[in-house]
Amino acid sequence: MKPLILVVEDNLDLLYNINLLLESNDYKSITAKNGKKALDILTNLREVPDIIISDITMPEMDGYEFFKAISSNPRWNRIPFIFLSARTTPKDIRFGKLLGADDYLTKPFNEKDLLAIISGRIARNKRVNALNTKIDEVFATPNIEMETPIDRQREFFICLFLAFWDDKFGPELKRYFPEEKNFPIPLDNIVNQLFNVVTSMYGHNKITKADGVLLHIKNLNNRGYLFFDSYPDKNERFGEKQYMIAVIAPSINYFHTLSIKEIFTDLSEKIKKRINWDIEKYWKQIYDLMVIDPIKLE
Repeated sequence: MKPLILVVEDNLDLLYNINLLLESNDYKSITAKNGKKALDILTNLREVPDIIISDITMPEMDGYEFFKAISSNPRWNRIPFIFLSARTTPKDIRFGKLLGADDYLTKPFNEKDLLAIISGRIARNKRVNALNTKIDEVFATPNIEMETPIDRQREFFICLFLAFWDDKFGPELKRYFPEEKNFPIPLDNIVNQLFNVVTSMYGHNKITKADGVLLHIKNLNNRGYLFFDSYPDKNERFGEKQYMIAVIAPSINYFHTLSIKEIFTDLSEKIKKRINWDIEKYWKQIYDLMVIDPIKLE
């Protein structure tokens, strides 16, 4: 099946040319001339597009407003999103990426650059989808015992945790916050399964190059963002001590992960340098990030 790409652009000549480019490179394309029309199309589509490419300056609903609507919808907020805009200043590009868009391509663009970005994003999405499928299978197996949910479980529960790989014991949960573990599956079991699934898909030699991974954990009715890193250790089988920093929450989307990755990168540097760190402080940063709307449209 051909990958489906939604293109949103108010310049009809450019829209036609992009559509022609995509279809001549074995993609299926659907088009809209502004964000409002694109939302109407998405609402009536049975399948979810593999990628969205959108202009910014458009009538009725501009690209920023459209991206906000996409990011707020649980069915659409994992679709890779590319801004294609005539706004070329560093401030504009930085703002587009700050919102959480996967890429920002300026007009006039090189066709090969656009095709390379599309190909790369689709390949990455396939890997993440394969991870999600594997995780669904793992957490659905009978050997995963589900506990009775806690009646007083909070509606918005965020859990931050750190796990190290141990050559003898496998994944080991080292730190977590909050200490109350309101999950139907024990947290150490969740950590073990997530770590093992990702290593089985990427391999231990590439796990720390996997970048951040956003997953949908259906059986927990939560999403997880996993970040892998390591530091040199000659005593370890892989020549490095590997670890996973992760957050699980009811709703995590693309623009959340951009900021979470910065938080995790800072935390990871402290782990590597053996600097003491306060897990509650980092949890609070993530909590504040996720309860405040990160897009402030003027």
